[in-house]
Amino acid sequence: MKRYWEIDALRGLMLVLMTLTHLPSRLTDPMGQPIGFVSAAEGFVLLSAFVAGLVYSRRAYREGVDAMRRAFWRRALKIYLCQAATLLFLFTIITAVGLHIDQPAVKNLLSYYLAQPHKAFVYSLLLVYEPALLDILPMYIFFMLMSPWVLAFALRHGWTGVMVASATLWGLAQFGLSEWLYELAVRWLGLPVPFHEMGAFNAFAWQFLWFVGLWMGASRNAPDARPFRFPRWLLALAMAVAVYGICWRHHGINGQAPFGGDVQRNLLFDKWQLGPLRIVNLVALGILVVRFGPGFMQRIPRLRWLEAMGSASLPVFCAHLVAVLSVLAFYGDSQTVRPWWGDVLLLGSVFMWLYGVARATLWWEGRGKA
Repeated sequence: MKRYWEIDALRGLMLVLMTLTHLPSRLTDPMGQPIGFVSAAEGFVLLSAFVAGLVYSRRAYREGVDAMRRAFWRRALKIYLCQAATLLFLFTIITAVGLHIDQPAVKNLLSYYLAQPHKAFVYSLLLVYEPALLDILPMYIFFMLMSPWVLAFALRHGWTGVMVASATLWGLAQFGLSEWLYELAVRWLGLPVPFHEMGAFNAFAWQFLWFVGLWMGASRNAPDARPFRFPRWLLALAMAVAVYGICWRHHGINGQAPFGGDVQRNLLFDKWQLGPLRIVNLVALGILVVRFGPGFMQRIPRLRWLEAMGSASLPVFCAHLVAVLSVLAFYGDSQTVRPWWGDVLLLGSVFMWLYGVARATLWWEGRGKA
């Protein structure tokens, strides 16, 4: 199947932004939500869902729904093995280093594991206990397991019912669905994992973003597929919202918290709950990318290093976690512990590592196909 190098480059860009955000350096805050109240995580999930819809719906059309389901499950298993390997790295090497040098950043990150190591280990493999930074792949696995059923239904009956159900679930997530289900699990199953140790992302909210991307990708394979087009008034409105969001983010007095200390109003832009105004900001940026992105990409030199990272997104994502956890173990989470030149050396070394992982992965995959 033909790869879309533009999408690979965008996914590579999202990985770069995530790395800059997660690595403690002087660039952490400026590069967090750099284009409004939207982070690289939203872009990465949406692009991954788009690619999944594009690839797996084509397989369903060509080879049948059963083949499509098996492909989804193989991918989910691969992601799970990557999560398990990263957890093993965290619970052994990072824990040993952090405890040896008495690193507060590691001890805080692993507080539940250090208090209940056996339960934490078992529940982490069950994708219930999700330490910070390791809570994205479990959500990804959940979406990959749900997608074959949703996609099969949508290909037969259309996407209207799917999107209504998904939007309803997102709405319930805004009013405490996750907390309610957690209380039931504690009451009836005796779940020992604290709620705040089950990952920052609210999967019941983020599934809406995933299934929007899945629909967009699958729609490209429909017999009557047409290019996405937007009226001029909508483009103008999207531009106004995007520019306002960027100015508010970078020139407002509160930085990444749009309403400062007002917790309730900040929930409207909340990342973990995927708040409603955050979706508005994301939709505005998405409209502009769809309309102007292809032309822009054709006018600039191809950034093949970004394409390589995007093509090998899963190994590169795991490699970025290894780098971030290692830095936390040795240097802590201070963003100013190193001089500027130290940050430059650190970031340069990490990105060379990520690019090396990407090239090695692509070489290995090409070798397997030869």
